[in-house]
Amino acid sequence: MHTQHRNLLYIHSDQHNPYVTGCYGDELAQTPNLDQLAAEGIVFENAYCPSPICVPSRMSMLSGRFPYENSVWTNSHILDSGIPTFAHAMGAAGYEPILVGRMHALGPDQLHGYTERLVGDHGPNHPGGGGVDHGELSGTAGPARVSLQKSGPGQSAYQVHDEDVTAATVDYLNRLGVQKRAGLLDAPFSISVGFMLPHQPFVARQEDYQLYEGRMTMPQNPEHFSDKLHPYFRWWREKCGITEVSDDEILRARTAYWALVTRMDIMIGQILSALRENALDQNTIILYSSDHGEQVGEHGLWWKQTFYEHSVKVPAILSWRGNLPEDVRCNRVISSLDLNATMIDALGASPLPNSRGRSVLPLFQDEDAEWENIAFSEYCTDEGCYHRMVRYEDWKLNYYHGQPPQLFNLKVDPNELYDRSDDPTCRDILMALMEKILDGWDPDQIAAQMAAKRADTRVLGQWARSTQPVDQYRWNLLPEMDYLD
Repeated sequence: MHTQHRNLLYIHSDQHNPYVTGCYGDELAQTPNLDQLAAEGIVFENAYCPSPICVPSRMSMLSGRFPYENSVWTNSHILDSGIPTFAHAMGAAGYEPILVGRMHALGPDQLHGYTERLVGDHGPNHPGGGGVDHGELSGTAGPARVSLQKSGPGQSAYQVHDEDVTAATVDYLNRLGVQKRAGLLDAPFSISVGFMLPHQPFVARQEDYQLYEGRMTMPQNPEHFSDKLHPYFRWWREKCGITEVSDDEILRARTAYWALVTRMDIMIGQILSALRENALDQNTIILYSSDHGEQVGEHGLWWKQTFYEHSVKVPAILSWRGNLPEDVRCNRVISSLDLNATMIDALGASPLPNSRGRSVLPLFQDEDAEWENIAFSEYCTDEGCYHRMVRYEDWKLNYYHGQPPQLFNLKVDPNELYDRSDDPTCRDILMALMEKILDGWDPDQIAAQMAAKRADTRVLGQWARSTQPVDQYRWNLLPEMDYLD
């Protein structure tokens, strides 16, 4: 294995359901660039996010720690700058880690170990900072029925953001290529690219939308609203206005989502082409993943915020030509935290001291390498939800504090249609997984911590509204960027 000039290209999207990708078995999705990357590397079939919502998942991906260890559970929470990230680990190993695009960190620290940031997030750096005006698509970026009602062909500002991110990344790679050809590039590089797509609004440009219009399918496993629903999902669907959704809305939103995935794939292709054309792909680790998935109507649900596979599972494609096998599919259960540890390991950096992540590299270097098939995810809200999931071997347990759990055997029930939590023959596995979920994770303690953070955040928000601090890194989203045709 090479030991010199190991480079990293890490591409991280937002809300990409792995099942909407060709290399994950979707015959409709047009994703030739991700499919080619998969053919050149390893596809992880069972990769799980640390939280099915943006900021907690992303901050855990940075730190290698669970959300409860970061004390980051909602999109309003700030990661402590004293917690080292994988960018710090890379910097400590002699790299100059560069970030282009989305990180979604709140607070004055908009780098968290990166030494340079070329494109920022579209939202404010501070809680209570100046909000975002989505113009005609106002309200469609959140979990609300309006995102289904206002769906179809048009333009999402998030796509404009990602086009800027792509241009900046390609330009950076081109400049590295100039240095390389001049004999001046004597240090390895580490580039992280953060996309917004395919996050809703479910709006895509005509050229992409038309690729799927009239060909889109309905969800494979719809679930009608009824008293038989788990109480969390009954409450959630009522809250978001999705007790019943019309076929027209479903098809429009799904068509746009598939189109956004294709557009993201095109931009990823532009970046990978720049990497190859500048001969920067030699000894370069390439990792693609996302912060969480998207329900796209499965189980009658949309967006994320659930532990169903479409929401909590993420795509994970790892390529390192000449060092890792190609065209391999790995069924081991892994976490995004393991991807954090893998990047650090591959670059020859020292592990983060308090990380929960495990490098996957030994799995492909030693046939006898030990690996526990386990991953955790948690979802806690200021509305009183304290949820945690464990995937262990073929089983998944979803814990809802104060409500019934859900237990699924994913080997025999991959679509999660048959809850086994009341099955007497499953009592032993239920109790064993319950013990794993509650080991070190105390929902009552978390509730108290979140209450304290709400009080702190109120002050921070009032401060930002009063003082209007300048956003150090912010991409200028304009309302005219969002529209329906």
